[in-house]
Amino acid sequence: MQTKRYSLGTVFLVVLGLNLFFTLLGLFVIMVLKVPEAGEALKDMFTLKNLVKHVVGLVSQTLFYYYSLNYYNKLIVEKRTAIHFVGYTFLMLVAVFVYFMVMLRFFGQGVEGGKATTSIMMFSFAISSIFFTASTMLLAYLNNLRDEKKHRKVLEAQKMQLEVDKSHANFKFLKSQINPHFLHNTLNFLYAKSLPYSPELSEGILTLSDIMRYALNEATGSDDKAPLKDEIEHVRNVIKINQLRFSNNLNVHFEVEGVINGLEIIPFLLITVVENAFKHGDLQRTEHPITVKLTIEHKRLHFFCHNKKKTGPKEISTGLGLDNIRNRLDFAYGKNYQFDIKEDAEFYTTELTIYEL
Repeated sequence: MQTKRYSLGTVFLVVLGLNLFFTLLGLFVIMVLKVPEAGEALKDMFTLKNLVKHVVGLVSQTLFYYYSLNYYNKLIVEKRTAIHFVGYTFLMLVAVFVYFMVMLRFFGQGVEGGKATTSIMMFSFAISSIFFTASTMLLAYLNNLRDEKKHRKVLEAQKMQLEVDKSHANFKFLKSQINPHFLHNTLNFLYAKSLPYSPELSEGILTLSDIMRYALNEATGSDDKAPLKDEIEHVRNVIKINQLRFSNNLNVHFEVEGVINGLEIIPFLLITVVENAFKHGDLQRTEHPITVKLTIEHKRLHFFCHNKKKTGPKEISTGLGLDNIRNRLDFAYGKNYQFDIKEDAEFYTTELTIYEL
């Protein structure tokens, strides 16, 4: 993070803009309120002395803000103690006092009278000091706060990207250890050999072959998304393989509504939710089946999964699967989704809405 973040040119333009704004505002007030002696005041504004006064004030204010803003920013970034801020603020007050006295000495308005003049001078100096020091410190603090927020967002995005890159690297390494053609051919061989002995076993092998082919598929797009129809087909295969494990005694209702052709989604998103329901759900009661429903309407996806919790000993869960889903959703869809989990003593419900695929 920069300790000198304000350029001289930028500070000059801002100070010039503010001076022009307040000058025009003063002219507008004089004209609207019809201030007595307004004509004399307007003539005085364009005298050589007054123009020199404004130029000197503009240069002085620009230098003051340039150095004070950058130094306050440096103190904030380096997390200096309060004594450094107090010391520098004292120097600023001295600078404001010198500026005030010089401007009064060479460009004063001719205020006469001992006590009145002293009172006006003290009041003007107090107001000027508070305005200059408070405004620079506040601007430096607010801008630094904004910079830190942006910096945190960049770090979070980089961390997310590193996690994604790490996952991709691990996945590619895993795929490099497995020859997809060899695996596919082996499963086909086992499928053919098992057909005469057990149709159920052969169906399980074929389903496993389809699951492995999807898991090892490299035909995802440049944005790492897969066709939605393939993800749905893989959900069906996960349901089928679990049904085979439990002799088709699981109560599962899976429903798809809407047009899915041409749509894409990040892979293994819906599957992770369904696998979580199989892992922790009680699916053998007809009165409480697992309900999985996917609805597509105008590229808007709504995915609903509801199941009764398993009683008795439960499998240990780290929650990494759901955390991974949230991270991947954040990375792929930003704020374009909503992911809700509702849990009570008996039931577990997951709802995902992606507003535009």
